[in-house]
Amino acid sequence: MRVAKTWIFPILRILIFLVIAVALVKLAFFAAPDAATGSVAVPTGEAVEPQVTVAVGIVTNDVTVDATVQADAPSTVPATLAGTVVTVFVEKGQAVAAGDQIASLRSETPQEALVSADGTVTERAPIVKTAVVTSPAAGTVTELPVIKDQAVSVGDAVAKVAPPTFHVTGALAADQLYRLVSRPTEGTASIQGGPAPFACTGLTVGGGGDAAAPAEGDVSASGGSGQSVTCAVPGDVTVFAGLATKLTIPAGVATDVLTVPLTAVEGAAGKGIVTVVGADGTQEEREITLGINDGTSVEVTGGLVEGDSVLEFVPGAAAPQDGCVDPTTGEVYC
Repeated sequence: MRVAKTWIFPILRILIFLVIAVALVKLAFFAAPDAATGSVAVPTGEAVEPQVTVAVGIVTNDVTVDATVQADAPSTVPATLAGTVVTVFVEKGQAVAAGDQIASLRSETPQEALVSADGTVTERAPIVKTAVVTSPAAGTVTELPVIKDQAVSVGDAVAKVAPPTFHVTGALAADQLYRLVSRPTEGTASIQGGPAPFACTGLTVGGGGDAAAPAEGDVSASGGSGQSVTCAVPGDVTVFAGLATKLTIPAGVATDVLTVPLTAVEGAAGKGIVTVVGADGTQEEREITLGINDGTSVEVTGGLVEGDSVLEFVPGAAAPQDGCVDPTTGEVYC
């Protein structure tokens, strides 16, 4: 028994461990051949790039911008005479109509004395001028920086009058600027929890034009491409400064035109490049001309015919991730 415990049993345990180790190595590095073919199984799948067919459709180019309601900028009421303030007719916060008196001004210009031939000196009265400064428009007096007997120069601000009108303004992204090639003059503004969507007129891009200028301190149009879009709120629509709005700008509709997804085109304005797939599977890059787009599909005006197959995604570009497509408009934004 002593010999068995000392030599036989330890040797048997070592042999068992060696057999197990050899079996594990064989399983790990030497796959068993397929029973039917006698060969090792290999993957046979092939990655196929998704394709789309050029089809006839409708492209509605509505550009939607996040915007804000802002009060129109107040008008500065300038002094029209260099002199002193005689009377201030209004108070800060007071409503005024166009033509209402704001303040009266008076100036005195001394005249040299007259000296006659015999040496007599005759003093002359100063030249007195007066002026009344009036409001250029109806509104509310928001600033009144002058008081009685204050000296003013021509052009100094006597008051500021804010009109009871508003405008909608927002910032445009660069791709939205390309979509506004037709430069529409009107949009539709909608306010959640507010009035029904209303026409916002006098629409301008980049400021200026007929639309009211942004109020002082208005930074809502900053960011984006640095280009703002502004339009006037009709006087019969009740709004308040600071309300968030959605401004929809109609920039054209193309019906019965050839369309492809924007994801298939490298470039989205004027000209682009797609990869055309032939019947035999060969691929060819082709330049095409483009019309309007709706953020998802783009109008093709030349370079393709109905039924052509193109790669759905530009080679090398990643497909849009989940959560990167607007569920309402289908626009890809990340």
